Amino acid sequence: MDTLERAREHHRRHAWVDACAAFRAAEPLAVDDLERLAECTQVLGRIDDAVVLRQRLYAGYVSAGAVGPAMRTAFYLAHALVVKDEPALAGGWLARAHRLAPPGATPPAEVGYLLIPEAERRFGAGDPAAAFATATEVAAFGGRLGDPDLTAIAVHIQGRARIRQGRVVEGLALLDEALVEVSSGTTAAPVTSWIYCSVIDACRELHELRRAREWTLALNAWCDARPQYTGVFSAVCRIHRAELLLLGGDWPGAVREARLACDQLTTGYGSALAGAAHYQLAEAHRLRGDAAGAAGAYRVAGSFGGPTQPGLALLWLAQGRVEAAAAAVRRALGETEHPLARARLLPAYVEIMLAATDLAAARSGAEELRGIAVAFDTAGLRARRAYAVGIVHLNAGDADAALPELRRAGALWRELAAPYEAARTGIGIGLACRMLGDEASATLELDTARETLGRLGAVDPAARPSPAGLSPRELEVLRLVAAGRSNRAIADTLSISDRTVERHVSNILTKFGVDSRTAAAAYAFAHGIR
Repeated sequence: MDTLERAREHHRRHAWVDACAAFRAAEPLAVDDLERLAECTQVLGRIDDAVVLRQRLYAGYVSAGAVGPAMRTAFYLAHALVVKDEPALAGGWLARAHRLAPPGATPPAEVGYLLIPEAERRFGAGDPAAAFATATEVAAFGGRLGDPDLTAIAVHIQGRARIRQGRVVEGLALLDEALVEVSSGTTAAPVTSWIYCSVIDACRELHELRRAREWTLALNAWCDARPQYTGVFSAVCRIHRAELLLLGGDWPGAVREARLACDQLTTGYGSALAGAAHYQLAEAHRLRGDAAGAAGAYRVAGSFGGPTQPGLALLWLAQGRVEAAAAAVRRALGETEHPLARARLLPAYVEIMLAATDLAAARSGAEELRGIAVAFDTAGLRARRAYAVGIVHLNAGDADAALPELRRAGALWRELAAPYEAARTGIGIGLACRMLGDEASATLELDTARETLGRLGAVDPAARPSPAGLSPRELEVLRLVAAGRSNRAIADTLSISDRTVERHVSNILTKFGVDSRTAAAAYAFAHGIR
């Protein structure tokens, strides 16, 4: 009994490693303690052990005629099997559990657990209305049972469904409600970590960066209070944390979190999520100018079935492979349907189309992003929209139209504490000022932006390969054109004739497919040529 009491105390304190050892030493276990041991193994990511223990629990509950607990156990068993990448087996256990209720009889409220995978399936299939309806049934069962786990899961699925329907305010309110429930400490550890991660992911998808940061801080505190928490959702939390650290300018911290997530998710469980972890690691390498590290991490991400775009296309753009980048981002956008998913691709699409001198495509992408920002209306989306619209105007040679959009984007990025995005926007503002003849303001904006990029350790855009096949002399001429120099001034600077300058400028305009010096200067900005 001393060993068993010690095991229960470890479980209460969320010392799951110690609890596992003590429960194993106290076997054989009664059903309540077997449930506790199963929870510990699942939280720790010991999925094979969790599957065996859940199967034992299921058989024990069925033998005792405890249909409701057997249904709840089948849900957790199915979840463990999904983590093991065995979805067919998971579905088989859920179907078996559904048959436990006699035909025509009122099922126990725990049947709500068996409806959760159906709500998730409908959400994943792009039917948020059906997902919301099923989650509403689950919530009703949770209320009838007085089960905070069931209720919190249902409410958070309702919130995600409403967001996908474009009912953002209602959806975010439901997500906040679910997180208030889990923050109160009434939900089980697996449910708490799942909902934290799912809600943060929803905020990330929506570009609701303030909420994502707020709930990430809460999740960090929850994890820090449980140092033995090492399960699959711990790694997923690290993925989200890495993305937010990248946005916030803590790039070494982002690399650290992404690497830890990669290690956790490729050591016997959770490999289905490993692709997302390696993608975040690739993004950190790309922003820091480590092209080889980024390419390798994107490759690993793809091998796990994870995303590679738009990051890989942006890497190719930085390497001067404009055609490859354009083909990749066009293909990725063509495969993507939901507006929020497209919103993650469109900023890169606009940038790459400008580099490919396809101003019409870039303008179309910026307009689509404008529509998504209006429909979902979060600060992050508004910032991305304003920047995209601004750089399209800039590349079209319309600095008057570009400047207010870029200033709007810069203010939003500063409010969101996103220094890299703010610095990139500052470069655009500086070039717009230069185009309008305000060289003093241009110098101030450009110097401030470059200081920020240097502090972050961002790759120098000027180190990119020359675009569009420019010769070294044409590149020199283009830099001086972008600086606002006349042909006479360029000729004097380079010690060449006016006619030679005219020929170089004509060649540059032809290669870029533009018809004005202003547009060529905007193109230089888009490629970091200064």
